[in-house]
Amino acid sequence: MKLGSLLTVAATLVACAAADVDPIVIKGSKFFYKTNGTQFFIKGVAYQQDYSSNGTIDGKDTYTDPLSDSKICGRDVPLLSQLQTNTIRVYAVDPTANHDQCMQMLANAGIYVIADLGEPKTSINRDTPQWNLEIYNRYTAVVDTFSKYTNTLGFFAGNEVTNMVNNTEASAFVKAAVRDVKAYIVQKKYRPLGVGYATNDDDQRTELANYFDCGNASTAIDFWGYNIYSWCGKSSYQDSHYQERTEEFSKYNVPAFFAEYGCNQVEGKVVDRTFSEVPTLYGSDMSKVWSGGIVYMYYQEANEYGLVSVGSDDQATKRPDFTALSTQIAKATPSVVAMSAYSPTNKAQSCPTQDAIWAANSTLPPSPNEAVCSCMVQSLNCTAKSNIDDDAIETNFNYLCDPHNGNFCSGVLANGSTGVYGAYSMCNAQERISWAFNAFFMDQTKNNAQNTDPCNFKGAAQKQTPKVSGTCRTVVSQAGDSGTGAVTAAPSSTSTSSGGGAASTSTGAASALTIPGFSYGLLPMAVYLTFAALAGAAMVLL
Repeated sequence: MKLGSLLTVAATLVACAAADVDPIVIKGSKFFYKTNGTQFFIKGVAYQQDYSSNGTIDGKDTYTDPLSDSKICGRDVPLLSQLQTNTIRVYAVDPTANHDQCMQMLANAGIYVIADLGEPKTSINRDTPQWNLEIYNRYTAVVDTFSKYTNTLGFFAGNEVTNMVNNTEASAFVKAAVRDVKAYIVQKKYRPLGVGYATNDDDQRTELANYFDCGNASTAIDFWGYNIYSWCGKSSYQDSHYQERTEEFSKYNVPAFFAEYGCNQVEGKVVDRTFSEVPTLYGSDMSKVWSGGIVYMYYQEANEYGLVSVGSDDQATKRPDFTALSTQIAKATPSVVAMSAYSPTNKAQSCPTQDAIWAANSTLPPSPNEAVCSCMVQSLNCTAKSNIDDDAIETNFNYLCDPHNGNFCSGVLANGSTGVYGAYSMCNAQERISWAFNAFFMDQTKNNAQNTDPCNFKGAAQKQTPKVSGTCRTVVSQAGDSGTGAVTAAPSSTSTSSGGGAASTSTGAASALTIPGFSYGLLPMAVYLTFAALAGAAMVLL
């Protein structure tokens, strides 16, 4: 059946009658409505067109923000309501767009939003992980945009970043993102908003869950999303391994839910889904542990997971999966507990041991700080030219960071397995190559008189007169000549550019080598660390 434009018009008119929703808060391993204290179970739908859940979009870097077009939202919100949806998950949003109308339509329908913080070009890459200024600015911009809406439930700092035994190191960088976004929310004095992670169902599931939950609360996730597709066709609580997963998470101390679910294959063939797992997910066996789940996916795409098909006329047509989910979700009546009557007893997990299947170190990358990087560049005798291109950066990194050629990169490298991070490893590509250029320049000036132009690099570098004063002097001193010291003092600069000859917003080939930084403005680093500690309890109401 096709739904005409009347639904769009009606939804738009309803959006004019603005009404805030009761924010969702966390206590222990459960979600609750803040005001009335009723337990909240997610009955969700993944909502984004032309977007793969692993962060790719048909091989392109572009994406369409699903919450910036009021006409589309007006068409879809009534359909989502027919599914008793109370939560949608969006994978990439444009923080510069206006989301007021769509968010209000959703709020009027009682629908909350969990937003992934990344987008295809700006997120933590599992193969070349980094936590840098570019990514930080992207993540915090999404927080800035959506913090004002009372129906924002929270954010995912990563989705399936670690998905094999050979890329577990990347989790250290995602956990650093969790830490810094949580601290940012506290610093900005936003209302409590959770920051979580969504994982796939792989052999490292236990290590992943424990790693992101262990340690100081300021670095741990506020909730855990589990992308699971093990209930296929006519399955059961036992055969689908739902029972095993439920037992594993029975002692988890933060809310856990299915961030994606809804297998559509039986014996290798795509089939219409019956969603027979829904009554079990919200039934007595699982609802004590899990806080519901998010069905993948609203739109019909090439992978054939859609609940609706959208034609060339932009009208939505219900698919058989829509009807099946509607029938099953009507049976979802989980037993709830009042927040006032709930006393959490679960504790944070222990950090996993580093071994053959888990490489991520519990020591995390440094918090990006743009002003620290600016201080570093100002202290150098030899820096990259402002017009250096990505190819030159990559070529020179490959040479200078090769241990066989010397020790010129100690201050700018990051290793999530050893837990060793240069003080400037969070700086951008041009700032980092400037450090390496200068290290080479200083070595050659001291030890190789035959090299009469050690700050050249085929025209990519230039000399400058170092200018270091005030707090910058302390920063450079703490980092040390090798650049491996811990910087605990923050400069007073609030500039959005790095200064010197190395300022850049490069996102090309060398971005895989990049780790830029952010500034906490006038706040000293000690105050930031206080914010980080407060962030551990920020999302927890009681």
